[in-house]
Amino acid sequence: MNWEGKTVGYALTGSHCTLEEVMPQIKRFVDAGARVIPIVSNTVMTTDTRFGKSADWQQQIKEITGNNIISTIVDAEPLGPSKLLDVMVIAPCTGNTTSKLANAMTESPVLMAAKAQMRNLRPLVLAISTNDGLGLNAMNIAKLLITKNIYFVPFGQDAPGAKPNSLVARMDLIMEACESALEGKQLQPMIIERFQY
Repeated sequence: MNWEGKTVGYALTGSHCTLEEVMPQIKRFVDAGARVIPIVSNTVMTTDTRFGKSADWQQQIKEITGNNIISTIVDAEPLGPSKLLDVMVIAPCTGNTTSKLANAMTESPVLMAAKAQMRNLRPLVLAISTNDGLGLNAMNIAKLLITKNIYFVPFGQDAPGAKPNSLVARMDLIMEACESALEGKQLQPMIIERFQY
């Protein structure tokens, strides 16, 4: 697909252990010629963890995209009326975000941007990373699977022995999932073998 002239909303939520894995995926869009608008959750914006400091992640995101980060609901709201985003991806998409999206809660910049994208009937792509995907969040994932204009990056169990309810997307398939979503198709197979023996 030719990404020149396309605008990608790239949202990150608080699966901090996954942030390093998704940074190269953001760069793939930029290298392909897309304009990338970064959007982050409050957790990513404010929380330092053993996986890195918030300020360092923010700097890296700005350097890769060349754009300021949308980090407030107020700043995310205009994405609706402006119809700026051709496609939006939430990667990583935590169980918390999945749950709130499935239940129409809009209490973060990422969820406001997602609501704006859905208002415009444009594709929203989710790359889940949740420890309870086969637990309480299974019903929320199921709701989103049948929601119009929502697509998933292929996902599977990442650690079935230690964390049998955990589901994580193949982050290296984010761009391919977005390409399929722009054609109105779910990238297949959607449920994959993520765990390596």
